[in-house]
Amino acid sequence: MLAKRIIVCLDVRNGQVTKGVKFEGNRDLGDPVAMGAEYYRQGVDELVFYDITASAEGRGIDLEMVRGVAKNVFIPFAVGGGIRNLEDMRNVLLAGAEKVSVNSLAVKNPEIIAQGAKAFGNQCIVLGMDALKVPVTETVPSGYEVVVKGGRERTGIDAVAWARRAESLGAGEICLNSIDGDGTKAGYELDITRMVVQAVGIPVIASGGAGKPEHLAEVLMPEVGADAALVASLTHIDGYTVGQLKEAVRKAGLPVRL
Repeated sequence: MLAKRIIVCLDVRNGQVTKGVKFEGNRDLGDPVAMGAEYYRQGVDELVFYDITASAEGRGIDLEMVRGVAKNVFIPFAVGGGIRNLEDMRNVLLAGAEKVSVNSLAVKNPEIIAQGAKAFGNQCIVLGMDALKVPVTETVPSGYEVVVKGGRERTGIDAVAWARRAESLGAGEICLNSIDGDGTKAGYELDITRMVVQAVGIPVIASGGAGKPEHLAEVLMPEVGADAALVASLTHIDGYTVGQLKEAVRKAGLPVRL
């Protein structure tokens, strides 16, 4: 079994890391470059930076922030939010990011996944997907619907079907975020994570809901099968170190990079 990855997510708004519950009630926590450098020092496997209002505001991502992160951390990091076209992808990668995450843009223009994969390689393209639990219908048979624009807009697209399509277009990884779990600390949404893992052959990152270190082990176990667990509140607010999270996963019998 490959080593399971621990990824810290830093949502950025107006140049500050911010955290809320279900994308609401956000409070600012600090400078993204400094916080990213601290998590790198603690031994995190990867980082993700999301500009959570860029798409809704119709603007590009802060490239100076990306350059600042690249100068201070020497592990893979992804950037999402404000990616509007292939040129924006290119600029983010040239600024030092290893991966680009597309979410709302990919739903609006799925071909951007194929274009990005062709231009930069599948490994650079991450599909960010926010899934909302809904009643099972003919159009949403999984019971999970894709939502965009920070959870503000429903799409009518089934989450599992969208994951399969994104893989076929060339996405190299899927970051699956549960809207219902986001910031609640009640645990990851295991059902949709399991469904997406079983539906695709590319790595799946579980996101949304981690409230204690044991939650990471739950979603990474073979019964669910996520390749990586993404956290935010655990490290930003609750004060857990990356080492403590990895130790909990290791004690559960799963391989991690110590």
